[in-house]
Amino acid sequence: MSDRWQAHDGQSVPMLSAEDISVSLGDTEILSNVSLTAECGSVVGLVGPNGAGKTTTLRLLRATLSPDCGTVRVAGDPIEGLSSKQVSQRVASTPQATTLSFEFTVRQTVEMGRTPHLSRFDRADSGDREIVEAAMERADVARFADRPVTSLSGGERQRVLLARALAQDTPVLLLDEPTSNLDINHAVNTLELVAGLAREGKTAVAAIHDLNLAARYCDELVLLADGEVRAAGEPGEVLQTPTLRDAFDATTLVTGQPGADAPLVTPLPDCEPVDQAIHVVGTGRQAAAAVARLVASGATVSVGVVPSGDAAAERARELGCENVTVPPFAGVDDNSRQRATELARAADAVVVADDVGDANESVVAAAERVVTLAGEGVSVVKSTRATVATLPDVVSGLATRQRQASDDRRVESREQQDR
Repeated sequence: MSDRWQAHDGQSVPMLSAEDISVSLGDTEILSNVSLTAECGSVVGLVGPNGAGKTTTLRLLRATLSPDCGTVRVAGDPIEGLSSKQVSQRVASTPQATTLSFEFTVRQTVEMGRTPHLSRFDRADSGDREIVEAAMERADVARFADRPVTSLSGGERQRVLLARALAQDTPVLLLDEPTSNLDINHAVNTLELVAGLAREGKTAVAAIHDLNLAARYCDELVLLADGEVRAAGEPGEVLQTPTLRDAFDATTLVTGQPGADAPLVTPLPDCEPVDQAIHVVGTGRQAAAAVARLVASGATVSVGVVPSGDAAAERARELGCENVTVPPFAGVDDNSRQRATELARAADAVVVADDVGDANESVVAAAERVVTLAGEGVSVVKSTRATVATLPDVVSGLATRQRQASDDRRVESREQQDR
């Protein structure tokens, strides 16, 4: 933190914080006891379903809305004790909406970011103009400098508003859905820019709809739902399947993003939970997909025998499933075959997701129930115990079978009581 924004006693404090803020609009409570902290040089993401309170939180953090209770502080100072100009010298923001109805040029629009640093009769000097030019370059809108803002696309206008916020030259940057109107290239570039600003010491708080972009670029996440904080912390701590189900009422699979130390959230069709043990036999992408879908449904999944490094083996390892592997091209040893056979025998069902091959024939033969996935390269198991189904139907069928078994147990229990 620069000396300019140190606390009065010289001690380092969070650049931005909110403590137990609540706000109601009319008779509707929008936020309830929301707290968050953004340290200097960090990017904090606000995530959650539509209507969770993300935009309202940003309004409170920039003092365009006052909380009914609780305190917002910027560099240790209560924001309610600062003048509008003082707030604007500390906090810059970009809105979610990009509607600009006046015929200002891009340069004129970005120059408005210098207003908090000028007195009533001041004019921009060379220093201000240098800051404006640098802001346009960083936001990739310098080539539009002399064009009317109204002639630009929504995504281009969004980048102009980001440049205006950068020209404001504040220690705190608040972003409301900064990637919502951008293609994937500009969305990534925008968040790369924000991450770069954080490395330079700026503090950013952003409401982000895309959970995977938020996980990749934010140091911490605050998950809001129904106006409350459901989870807060590093992305891997927040983006977990049970937490996401609680906040979004959605079924998700959480794995890892390729090439990044960040969780990857994949939404899945909702289904009845499957509280069964399932053993998957097969290799490759289809077997990996089966492992992921079954784990997401709540099943206890095991895999094998598969070569180490195979897609199914890696997905099983990533999801914490028991995984019977052998070295590639090494053949199946007796111990591995025996362990996989034990898992198949103990499972409620074996799902065959690829050509069984000689190595896994005994594994499948040990199963009480076999389901073969319908798909290219999958060998249909010839058995009176085997059925053929697509992956969604497999999950649905397991849930139905589980429900029927539960109903049968209840009927049997009542009959025994009647006797």
